[in-house]
Amino acid sequence: MTDFTMEKGADGVAIITWDVPGKSMNVLSMDGAMTLDGLIDDALADEAVKGIVITSGKKDFAAGMDLKVIAGMKDANGAQGVFDGVMTLHHLLRKIELAGMDRKTKKGGKPIAAALPGTALGIGLELPLATHRIFAADNPKAKIGLPEIMVGIFPGAGGTTRLARKLGAMVAAPFLLEGKLSEPKKAKAAGLIDEVVDDPLAAAKAWVLEAKEADLVKPWDAKGYKMPGGEPFHPAGFMTFVGASAMVHGKTMGVYPAAKALLSAVYEGAQVPFDQALKIEARWFTNVLMNPSSAAMIRSLFINKEALEKGANRPEAPDQTVRKVGILGAGMMGAGIAYVSARAGIEVVLIDAQQASADKGRAYSEGLMDKAISRKRATEEKKAELLARITATTDYAALEGCDLIVEAVFEDPSVKAEVTKRAEAVIPQDAIFATNTSTLPISDLARASSRPEQFIGIHFFSPVDKMALVEIIKGKETGPVAVAKALDFVRQIRKTPIVVNDERFFYANRCIIPYINEGIRMVAEGVNPTLVENAAKMMGMPLGPLQLVDETSIDLGVKIAKATKAAMGDAYPDGAVDEVLFWMADQGRMGRKANAGFYAYEDGKRQGLWEGLDAQYPRSPDQPALEDVQNRLMFAQTLEAVRALEEGVLEDIREGDVGAILGWGYAPWSGGPFGWLDILGADRAVAICDALEAQHGARFKAPQMLRDMAAEGRGFYSRKAA
Repeated sequence: MTDFTMEKGADGVAIITWDVPGKSMNVLSMDGAMTLDGLIDDALADEAVKGIVITSGKKDFAAGMDLKVIAGMKDANGAQGVFDGVMTLHHLLRKIELAGMDRKTKKGGKPIAAALPGTALGIGLELPLATHRIFAADNPKAKIGLPEIMVGIFPGAGGTTRLARKLGAMVAAPFLLEGKLSEPKKAKAAGLIDEVVDDPLAAAKAWVLEAKEADLVKPWDAKGYKMPGGEPFHPAGFMTFVGASAMVHGKTMGVYPAAKALLSAVYEGAQVPFDQALKIEARWFTNVLMNPSSAAMIRSLFINKEALEKGANRPEAPDQTVRKVGILGAGMMGAGIAYVSARAGIEVVLIDAQQASADKGRAYSEGLMDKAISRKRATEEKKAELLARITATTDYAALEGCDLIVEAVFEDPSVKAEVTKRAEAVIPQDAIFATNTSTLPISDLARASSRPEQFIGIHFFSPVDKMALVEIIKGKETGPVAVAKALDFVRQIRKTPIVVNDERFFYANRCIIPYINEGIRMVAEGVNPTLVENAAKMMGMPLGPLQLVDETSIDLGVKIAKATKAAMGDAYPDGAVDEVLFWMADQGRMGRKANAGFYAYEDGKRQGLWEGLDAQYPRSPDQPALEDVQNRLMFAQTLEAVRALEEGVLEDIREGDVGAILGWGYAPWSGGPFGWLDILGADRAVAICDALEAQHGARFKAPQMLRDMAAEGRGFYSRKAA
């Protein structure tokens, strides 16, 4: 079986169907591209064929290029391998675009249309863009766009050049630089596709049979073509590119190479003929793919993420699909878990001590569905179906028949112990009990359970409906079935799981807290808070440490600090941080929720850093260098990730990198903490650690694992492969 097949109809229309065997979504491989190339040659050479329609044998058109294939091009023959592979795709799509016409007269070609039954992403849109007309099904669930920028590359099979020339740089920018996806009608309105119809295949065939020669000539192949919005040296176009350059730098802070390369490809390509522009695009794409940042992003955000979502570290156990979940606690966290569970089709029992609280928790799902309806992403019928799956009650007897319990009550061991016992008195003997906690040791909480091997931690991040990561924590007695149940549940609700072993703060918070603390510590030292915040953002962190603590709330930070100090005693290292944090709390500045924190707020909107910080913690006349601040912020969190791996809390560096990016936004351009250290090099990382330790103390001491790797000349991923 091949990825593409062709059937020539008696009406003269050749239907080429893309249907990759064994996959739910079509992805393009180089073998598939060669097959398509041969079929196009066949159809163009056959006098009986009047035109061609390219469609899909699946409910969607295509999910894009197989990124493993792109990575393989690089591994096989370096930059030349990437460039040659990309140019092979350019030649194929250009062949489709010209369709046998004479290059000078633009006559003699055969019409080629694309019929999209559903989603078309990446090469799944780049291929249709090379055809002469694109027909999409009226399918509001379908997504159409070019999301490559989200994984550290850009559309390199002509999508960048064609879309920029079709729409103009300004209009194309959101689709190219932000990876914006649209449902078919919006895609048509934006100019990405041509028609939205009930039956795209029938409409495409009809168009092919009626098409005139003039319908086949793309604007950029016609005489006198001018780029919409103006070319780079046209006054309007010049301002567009100046503005786009400023926007790219403002959003990426210069650390995402793909965005800058994409803009360069558009800018340079707009000044030369189309075929030369494709070569420029291919060169910039090769440049990006050879950048270690892109390789790291593809590895973490595509290959590793996909592996974890498919159960790469799932223990051997029978299928553990959740049928009925009981959620204890209907606060924001419990309500969010109820929503994502019901959305996944799971029956939900939502319990709280008061019926009014339980009802409020259920109403949270109603509010989210109302918002989705207002945005035309849901219907009243879907809302009714989802709410019908959620039973809000105070009666623990309703938990009968639940195969999974997720406890989400207050972070108080005694309260958690009480609800654990009450639930276990009702639920089946083989049910799994999961506690949602961000800091309390799972093994300690499991003491309240009569079945510790069925007790596990599931740490959701807030807000649950938006955050992609779920941290699964194994207690000392947690068994493999409980781990499998938690993993299968997380996959059901379409989140990305990582599995870690039980230790204070687990993995994510273990790394987040030092990052926040280092920022606060610098404020106490007199470092300009603006320098601290911008240094973080210029390393690719979505939020500076001061903004992050405002978002998570300062009183939570105080609570965590007190609990940690009580547990660690004299070994507690963060007294200097507490001085600032506790003082802020005493001033009533609890963060965004209180409309007052490290930042000033007006009606919940952040206005700028609070001026009172300068009065309490005057700025030192000698400010540190930007690189020194960045090293402190990055190594504070990165070294904790290494220690977590060294101590066995983290078992797989893939989980460490994916968890860091999805959990707290660790510099996605780097591929995560282990990816960043590999880019930096272990020897250089150790040298920086030694300098930081000498100046700032033992928290920057290089872990022995990192020193060993520096001595061996290895990286984390080469070590894993070995």
